Amino acid sequence: MAEVIIKVRANGSLRIEGPVKLVDDDGREFTLPGAQFALCRCGQSQNKPFCDSSHKTCGFQPNTKAPQQQGVETRP
Repeated sequence: MAEVIIKVRANGSLRIEGPVKLVDDDGREFTLPGAQFALCRCGQSQNKPFCDSSHKTCGFQPNTKAPQQQGVETRP
């Protein structure tokens, strides 16, 4: 099975890479824009749940970082 990667982008979207289904709270599936896509975190996108780069102009700045753990290798 292929790996799914969700990357939290600094002050930006969630980048999704890999085979996933995205469903709403009623269980209906979204049509994905491609094998890689970005989900909005700022709440300002006109194309929710997908990112339209609105975070660049709305002042969105949640610098979210995973905690560094000893002995655990992180991916770039």
